Amino acid sequence: MIKSALLDAFIAIHTIIFCVWGLILSLFDKSGKLVHTHCAAPWAKTILYVCGIKVTVAGLDHVDKLAARIYLSNHQSAFDIFALLAFLPVHFKFVLKEELMRIPLFGATMRGAGYIGIARDDARSALKSMQQAADKLRNGASVVIFPEGTRSEDGRIQAFMPGAFHLAIRSGCDIVPVTIDGSRKIMSKGSLRINKSACTMKIGGPIPVKGYSKKEMGRLMEETRETMIRQISSVG
Repeated sequence: MIKSALLDAFIAIHTIIFCVWGLILSLFDKSGKLVHTHCAAPWAKTILYVCGIKVTVAGLDHVDKLAARIYLSNHQSAFDIFALLAFLPVHFKFVLKEELMRIPLFGATMRGAGYIGIARDDARSALKSMQQAADKLRNGASVVIFPEGTRSEDGRIQAFMPGAFHLAIRSGCDIVPVTIDGSRKIMSKGSLRINKSACTMKIGGPIPVKGYSKKEMGRLMEETRETMIRQISSVG
């Protein structure tokens, strides 16, 4: 209990320091690339290291650093964010729930990185967020989205929300399925207790969206979800 409280305190102080650093960086780069690369990524790597979390990554050969793509990840824990920031080696913009963007200092730093807040219960606001994501893709940055919309309580991949697939068809950018397994053991939904553990992040091959129409979006959603279920269930 004491160790977990100390880790929570470290993360809070560490986050404040890096938020200030990120805001300084954002003054020199409006694209947010500096903030993502030199603030968000090292912030996440340090937290994983101090918490004793080992992340095993597979499928890096599927990453194209020069291609703007839509990376879709399942969501088991808050530590998924740290794993993606630390080990997905591309310049990307997170699409995250709007509540995080309202946290003082933290939200301002995320906006400085070009990350996008989305209000899941407001269709008009969500559409605006996806338009912002489309702009990021056109400017060469990839986008990371949790298509389940919220963390899974049992670790199984839930039904997907359509926003990411609207974006994929509209932009023509390939989808890359990313699965993270084991992070729920580190910190479960609704808990602040951090457990020293390990997780695996698998990056799948890109799923081309060329040829899909809006009428076929449901099929694209289901095929992507089935791909991710197979991916997280596979051994090695």
